[in-house]
Amino acid sequence: MNNTIITGAPLTQDSKVLIMVHGRGASAQDILSVANYLNVKDFTLIAPQAEGHIWYPLSFLAPTNNNEPHLSTALQTLDETVKHVLSEGVTAANIYFLGFSQGACLTSEYTTRNATRYGGIVIYTGGLIGDVVNTANYKGDFAGTPVFIGTSNPDFHVPVTRVEETVKVMEKMGANVTLKIYDGMPHTISQDEIDTTNQLMF
Repeated sequence: MNNTIITGAPLTQDSKVLIMVHGRGASAQDILSVANYLNVKDFTLIAPQAEGHIWYPLSFLAPTNNNEPHLSTALQTLDETVKHVLSEGVTAANIYFLGFSQGACLTSEYTTRNATRYGGIVIYTGGLIGDVVNTANYKGDFAGTPVFIGTSNPDFHVPVTRVEETVKVMEKMGANVTLKIYDGMPHTISQDEIDTTNQLMF
């Protein structure tokens, strides 16, 4: 939990918790600012900080071994964050995730490797990690967890084809996925994505 910012409502067993995962070159503080636009005033907000501001060095479409050991360390950071929250008595159903870009890729990868009934998952421009989607890595049952994925078409970093593959894998594992593809949107988070996230989850 080093370099992790915990803010918002105090963390208790009755908390709703939003774990926020920043993008490449950004910071925990940057991603926390997104919470200002979401209906999460009563949530505990937790934002881990990647060392050197990157979770893994190469594209998320590179062979996973080429992003090691950074990728495993990043996944472990999220796992430690979740375990810390669970140790306070919070149920997985009250844990929400939100990530942007590289953080969205990491969020989708972690939650799909550890599928259970979460409160909700928000993926702003991201998808499952690897040169190919290796379904052997993904275990569990989302049991109806609401998932919102928003992305631009085209996006310089994240091809729509990988986003659509991600949707298929998550749906097969029981997630209730809402996908929105925005033609010509810059690599950013749009107001419509914020509004849709609030409607679906917050």
